[in-house]
Amino acid sequence: MLTGIDGSGKTTAARALVGAARGEGNGALFLGNYAGRRQMSLISARLGVHVPPRLADVLETTVRTVNVLNSHRRARRFHGLVVMDRDLHCQLALRRMHGLPRGRVLPFLIRALPQPDLLIYLDIAPREAHARVLARGTDSERLEDLESLRGAYRSLPEFPGFTSIPADGTPAEVLARLQAAITRAFGGPAGEHSPAGPA
Repeated sequence: MLTGIDGSGKTTAARALVGAARGEGNGALFLGNYAGRRQMSLISARLGVHVPPRLADVLETTVRTVNVLNSHRRARRFHGLVVMDRDLHCQLALRRMHGLPRGRVLPFLIRALPQPDLLIYLDIAPREAHARVLARGTDSERLEDLESLRGAYRSLPEFPGFTSIPADGTPAEVLARLQAAITRAFGGPAGEHSPAGPA
């Protein structure tokens, strides 16, 4: 399972990891647990409407939770490497960034759902992440928000259990780091194991 701030390359890395495993003849499944933040930010910017953090959290939490539950349902039926792009920790970090309470439902779901064999945090300097967001040109993020979100992730009580991997460099370099982390965790090349839960 991959998590991290916007611009850390989560989706690119997840798809590359799945593609590499499939290229070696191993079963691999990509699952995206999005919350619709990018679409909502684009719509609000186009309409010139500011969505209050609490309302945005309700909408994003609902969408992400539905996607996470569906992803776990699909993961249970799949034998091979499962890579999830984002999870419910993302929403907890966003809540902390906006000064909102953790609540009880998300922490409960994190405990109740099958635990990932490896929860990887892609760590990147906010300034580089901001440059990546601007370069892709599909949405916008403020540098100060990315800095705040990075701090929010690192202050989560669950963060010590994350495997932190540098996300700077080329996609090939990040992929190599991910594969090395999986090898260290499971004792074999990425894709050669069938984890009990998603990576």
